[in-house]
Amino acid sequence: MKTWYSCKVKYNKEQENGMLKQITEAYMLDALTYTEAETRIYEAMERDVHGEFTVTQITKTNISELVINEDKPADYWWKVKVVYTTVDGDSEKEVNINNYFMVSADNIGDCIENTNEFLKSMLVPYSIPSVTLTKIVEVYPYDPNAIPANLKPLSEVEAEQEG
Repeated sequence: MKTWYSCKVKYNKEQENGMLKQITEAYMLDALTYTEAETRIYEAMERDVHGEFTVTQITKTNISELVINEDKPADYWWKVKVVYTTVDGDSEKEVNINNYFMVSADNIGDCIENTNEFLKSMLVPYSIPSVTLTKIVEVYPYDPNAIPANLKPLSEVEAEQEG
């Protein structure tokens, strides 16, 4: 299971009138540790922000899934609480399980629709007791196919050794 981190970054952003204003924006990314989260947010901000910036906070979140509708890109991120009931194997009592999803959608209707579409194959009944608009500006999921600049794919190394 992925661990999602919320990162707050402070930097100067140019306004429409040309003036600089110091703002703090929230970003989210998945990482194995706080150190990796810090490294990844610095890499992302160096790419996306012009000028100096400061990472002011990194916090582990309770998000378990990221739901993105590839057909309909959206500007907003919603935190959706999904509750389903299961039976505890030991006590045989019903237990409510809470999961939190981060869903990309332009409005609350699309958010619920995207969540239901994501969960359509779920075999147990579920409910969506809360949907909250977040201040997350961007989400950076981990790309397992991205190869750091200082490394080569194993296939290239093996080809060099054979040749």
